[in-house]
Amino acid sequence: MNLEDIKSVVEGFSKKHQIEVLKLIKTHSNVTINENKSGIYINLTFLPEETVSIIQKYIDYVRDQESLLKPVESQKQTFKETFFIEKEHKESAII
Repeated sequence: MNLEDIKSVVEGFSKKHQIEVLKLIKTHSNVTINENKSGIYINLTFLPEETVSIIQKYIDYVRDQESLLKPVESQKQTFKETFFIEKEHKESAII
């Protein structure tokens, strides 16, 4: 994964995951971090290869977690629709 891909993936992350990436960068490198009212900017070309590798591992971790959670969340939504919505219809029919 090149730096442009990393940038695109991190920009697509939720704020929580973006903050975690920022923490990784602050912990593992001495790169200058610029902040203004529009956000935080980091010149990724100055990141050490080790830090880039750590960020790639974090990206893989987040993707793995999302792929594992997506079916569970889908099943949870199905159960909710099946059991709770039907229950509401039955209760309103009884009244």
